[in-house]
Amino acid sequence: MTLEYLVTINVPPAIEGSVVDCLLMLEVEHGFSSFPVSAHHHLNEGLTLAEQVTGRQKEIRFQIYVSKSGLHTLITQLRQEFSGAGLHYWVLPLADSGVI
Repeated sequence: MTLEYLVTINVPPAIEGSVVDCLLMLEVEHGFSSFPVSAHHHLNEGLTLAEQVTGRQKEIRFQIYVSKSGLHTLITQLRQEFSGAGLHYWVLPLADSGVI
């Protein structure tokens, strides 16, 4: 069994299209998902006044399954294309996946 990972990436809405293009170019086997989320953190940099008042910032979350080798490729590509763009990501080993 090949070890796979679930990568979650939160991005500012302004660069959603660029991130979609980047992920599509990687040609991952399972594709990926995206959906709007509200991010909550203590950093106020770049927040609108409304976001500062409500304590939530609109972001787009991407989730993608990748192999171990694909993980390195993905993170390297994101670092090259989006350095300083405020992407927040985390990686979790995948215990199981499939289609039912």
